[in-house]
Amino acid sequence: MLDALALLACLACTPAAPAAAPANAIAVDVELVLAVDISQSMDEREFALQRAGYVAALRHPDFINAVRAGTFGRIAIAYFEWAGTIRDDAVIAWQVVDSKESANAFADKIAARPFRSFRGTSISGAVAFGAELFNGTAFTGKRRVIDVSGDGPNNTGLPVTTARDAALAKGIVINGLPILISPSPTFSHLDRYYAECVTGGPGSFVLPIYAASEFATATRRKLILEVSGIEYPKVDPRTIRIDAPIDCLQGERDRRFFSDPYFPELDR
Repeated sequence: MLDALALLACLACTPAAPAAAPANAIAVDVELVLAVDISQSMDEREFALQRAGYVAALRHPDFINAVRAGTFGRIAIAYFEWAGTIRDDAVIAWQVVDSKESANAFADKIAARPFRSFRGTSISGAVAFGAELFNGTAFTGKRRVIDVSGDGPNNTGLPVTTARDAALAKGIVINGLPILISPSPTFSHLDRYYAECVTGGPGSFVLPIYAASEFATATRRKLILEVSGIEYPKVDPRTIRIDAPIDCLQGERDRRFFSDPYFPELDR
């Protein structure tokens, strides 16, 4: 498993400007990292819906048409699954998508992955890991985007805002797909949490999922927006509104009271 603290330390010490691309780098419209939550707060139904949503979106003609409509007509895409830590085998490596065949091939790799879940929710570790994936790629993209999906707040590793700010300093955009199908009664405002604590960068947005029936459409819309670079409202109009400010450390505080006595390994 990979150490999120070490990743974030490395990320924070690197310069804001992206590393120079190799001379033979492939020009793409966007370098897109899909960061997918597999923590144990996700039930089997949510796992299946999340997986099916990404697979269907990548195979959909509207997504493929959006890719082909770009300046270069191709994107680079990578995928990984995260929880409290990130396993060494959690990554689907970078691939160029420029056609129905290449999109289907990437979707097939996601569909073939086993269903697994692990303890903890380290959004900060996911963001730091995602940012590291851009280092040394064979691509030069007009934009670099991390797409984070999940159903709970950060409760493991460093504060999520620390990882977010380090990624933004490198010119990376972070978008969010918070899943509120079965929201926690103590944390029902995950949509606003993602908007204020997780996402950021030019054109960033949050596209919440409130019902199982929305999964496929929302995931497809999100990928099309990310590929095309079309501006979208920062937060979906249906986002829950509350008067109190969002506490970006609430997940960490809750963990201290509810998780640590039972799962001390999550503090590593």
